[in-house]
Amino acid sequence: MAELPIPELPPALSRCSGRFTISTLLGPEEGGRGPYAAAEGAGCDSTHLSGSTLCTRTFGYNTVDVVPAYEHYANTKGVGEAGKGRPSLADLHSILKPDPGHLRAPVADPQRSNGLPEAGLEEAAGELGKAPAPEPVRFGWVKGVMIRCMLNIWGVILYLRLPWITAQAGIALTWLIILMSVTVTTITGLSISAISTNGKVKSGGTYFLISRSLGPELGGSIGLIFAFANAVAVAMHTVGFAETVRDLLQEHNSLIVDPTNDIRIIGVITVTVLLGISLAGMEWEAKAQILFFLVILVSFINYLVGTVIPATAEKQAKGFFSYRADIFAQNFVPSWRGPDGSFFGLFSIFFPSATGILAGANISGDLKDPAVAIPKGTLMAIFWTTVSYLVLSATIGACVVRDASGSLNDSVAVGSPGCEGLACGFGWNFTACAQRQSCRYGLSNYYQSMSMVSGFGPLITAGIFGATLSSALACLVSAPKVFQCLCRDQLYPLIGFFGKGYGRNNEPIRGYMLTYLIAIGFILIAELNAIAPIISNFFLCSYALINFSCFHASITNSPGWRPSFRYYSKWAALFGAAVSVVIMFLLTWWAALIAFSIVIFLLGYVLYKKPDVNWGSSMQASSYNMALNYSVGLSEVDEHIKNYRPQCLVLTGPPNFRPALVDFVGTFTKNLSLMLCGNVLIGPRKQKMPESRLTADGHTKWLTKRKIKAFYTDVVAEDLRSGVQMLIQAAGLGKMRPNILVLGYKKNWQRASPQSLEDYVGILHDAFDFKYGVCLMRMKEGLNVSRVMQAHVNPVFEAAEHPEENGTGADPTALAGEQQASTIFQSEQGKKTIDIYWLFDDGGLTLLIPYLLGRKKRWGKCKIRVFVGGQINRMDEERKAIVSLLSKFRLGFHEVHILPDINQKPWPEHIKRFDDLIAPFRLNDGFKDEATVNEMRQGCPWKISDEEVDKNRAKSLRQVRLNEILLDYSRDAALIAITLPIGRKGRCPSSLYMAWLETLSQDLRPPVILTRGNQENVLTFYCQ
Repeated sequence: MAELPIPELPPALSRCSGRFTISTLLGPEEGGRGPYAAAEGAGCDSTHLSGSTLCTRTFGYNTVDVVPAYEHYANTKGVGEAGKGRPSLADLHSILKPDPGHLRAPVADPQRSNGLPEAGLEEAAGELGKAPAPEPVRFGWVKGVMIRCMLNIWGVILYLRLPWITAQAGIALTWLIILMSVTVTTITGLSISAISTNGKVKSGGTYFLISRSLGPELGGSIGLIFAFANAVAVAMHTVGFAETVRDLLQEHNSLIVDPTNDIRIIGVITVTVLLGISLAGMEWEAKAQILFFLVILVSFINYLVGTVIPATAEKQAKGFFSYRADIFAQNFVPSWRGPDGSFFGLFSIFFPSATGILAGANISGDLKDPAVAIPKGTLMAIFWTTVSYLVLSATIGACVVRDASGSLNDSVAVGSPGCEGLACGFGWNFTACAQRQSCRYGLSNYYQSMSMVSGFGPLITAGIFGATLSSALACLVSAPKVFQCLCRDQLYPLIGFFGKGYGRNNEPIRGYMLTYLIAIGFILIAELNAIAPIISNFFLCSYALINFSCFHASITNSPGWRPSFRYYSKWAALFGAAVSVVIMFLLTWWAALIAFSIVIFLLGYVLYKKPDVNWGSSMQASSYNMALNYSVGLSEVDEHIKNYRPQCLVLTGPPNFRPALVDFVGTFTKNLSLMLCGNVLIGPRKQKMPESRLTADGHTKWLTKRKIKAFYTDVVAEDLRSGVQMLIQAAGLGKMRPNILVLGYKKNWQRASPQSLEDYVGILHDAFDFKYGVCLMRMKEGLNVSRVMQAHVNPVFEAAEHPEENGTGADPTALAGEQQASTIFQSEQGKKTIDIYWLFDDGGLTLLIPYLLGRKKRWGKCKIRVFVGGQINRMDEERKAIVSLLSKFRLGFHEVHILPDINQKPWPEHIKRFDDLIAPFRLNDGFKDEATVNEMRQGCPWKISDEEVDKNRAKSLRQVRLNEILLDYSRDAALIAITLPIGRKGRCPSSLYMAWLETLSQDLRPPVILTRGNQENVLTFYCQ
């Protein structure tokens, strides 16, 4: 721990209790005064610490270290981001410097620093003198999740369709249908439980769980359709209620207008009442749900009591005979009837009644502890509803025969001749209607069998009312809650208006009104049979993605996947996802296609927009895993010339300072090979390291905005050359390592310090020593635009010409948003030429880079010309030889020019210009011996001796002559690529070498690319 001298504590602080005692606590502006003032003599009252830190007495001595606490980890967003109240590494590691003018903001009250979840800094630093805000209503697992899920799972199918399914499939297959459906929902429930216990769950329910797990792309699409599905489900359940009321009115001849308009009138009134309950607050909505729950329980108990009451003659006429073993035996096996009389047909009818398990998760923001409530409540709801379905199918299958006439006149004596069927043994003859299949009663024909069996029929009707209204109310609450979270994330345009919350529970009033209007619109249609299959498929999409989220998070092996709920299996989750998709097509194949089309469209939109969110999704973890596995796998792959790729380390400095260099390399490496922008920060490590951390992210975002697929890296070094040596040796990963060093031409080499000139040429020598190819770029107007960028900040700013001499120069937060400079490599080149001067064989790199550039759309219309040196008396032979070689390389270069006059003597004025160029750098030693020259050159190795001028005279004149040729042939080219001359290390002074490059490339309007490979083949004409 970082120790401080132990000060003498004031009495007030020495009496403090708790895990540790506050030694110093300074206010932001009081200068040591006010309620947060430190006592005089405190140990660190004049010490500046970054962030909110405390000098504490923890283990018997003063230290700026703090003990673990909840608030240090709350709301932490990025990797490596310091938590609230925790000292930074610099506070603990670096020398503390007095800074009495910089005072820290007040932090947590020592009495609250106990590590409890409620002990956040905001609470501790609450506004003095103000009453605390009222606590929002929060629900436990029973009231908030279990009851809500049970109500949403139970529906009219429980009352009206399950007896009929039992008659068709028999008790055995009905149980199989129930258990198959429950298997899917249970697996989904386990997946929900795992996801919801892997970190703090906020409001947003299903959307929140999927989006934070799989990312905004899938989460956003599912969130939108799930909210819409819930809104339409309000209309579906309300219409179900309205149809039941309409049927009752018809029985009593009391229709309001006509059957269809009655559904509309009753539905609109009902959904308006439900809206009023929702707007009254979650507390009132929860009370209404408990009322509905009690009604359903009473109706269920009423049914069970009815099964044991001896059957009256009227009930016997309708097929009810109380519990009979032979009835159970007959109904145990299937009896398929009608168009839906198949196993999967009945499965598709029943399965929607097993859904609804997300009702509790959808109000996650209103739960006391979602991580406990969602798993416990959801799984208990699945268990109890499953038991209720199994009990109902078994009991009603043991009490009621499949066919009954309902006529009291069909009673006969037991054993009467001509009587067929099970009812004959009970004194009833239903043979006639059974043979004609005209029976109105019995399990196979009468949907109201539960009401007929029950002790008091109207209670079953009340149960139907409770099931439909509770489901409608649950959907009416779920849709706005999910939609509100989606709106706040701003993944889609024009929906942010609905994200605003009101009241202590942050109620989405605007979302309620939107859901209400959608529900009214579909209620007025009054015929939802067409839309119902699509809604069911939307819910199944959610199930599939929840299961896939759990599987994907598990399979990525992310250290952040640590759910406290352990009873799940990633393979079971994958099975649940696959089965959910299969069931979608079993229910309604065309609806499944529509659901998938909508999801894919919304997914594509979010992928295109690329929202600026970072939720630590499993997709991010998967990307890392894939990159890691492929990188490791690549290390096991042997290199081959056919698969050679130019992987470039580009010495850009800050990339926004040299956009042309970035654009040039980015053009031919995009979707092809590695590009790494290197920056050397020159200066003391302690001073430059914070700058490095601060700007790296900004430079990466700048590259992304410019659509350059590249990495950015920087190093801190004492000088440029040592920094570049670090980059050359350490950049890359495995086989993904640079093999070409790309840098800009040092335009100001004549005015720059001699040491910087020596470093620049030394970098080229270092690259060759490390077996790198070198690509050097010169543009007439220069590459460094930092002077233009910073002119408004510092009028006397003078930009350096070599890549790394400047700092970042720009505010890192504004890098990504700054005006993007336009360069020649971003514009269409039209029908110009790319001229390649392949003067020396470097392995083919001089040819390869222009070829890759010419494959891009902006350069695709350019004609590529290749120039090579030759003898005037062998021009045809040499041209044919080069054409033949290029054709074997399959580069598509067909225009080849031989330069017979390459060895002619240059113009005298051009020779004089070269001599004048090197004159300031000459030693003028008078051809003295080597020892004398070395002594004279001590401390200035860039000086050129007379002997070196003489020995390299031919090579110097060749550069002068080549410049004349370039001006003659390529004055109007779009780009000139030429083989880079090499100066022998230790024999060619840096000033002479730079004079060669200057002479070779001067006065040329097009960009000039001087390229030299590492003398190893990068092109081949073999296929193996």
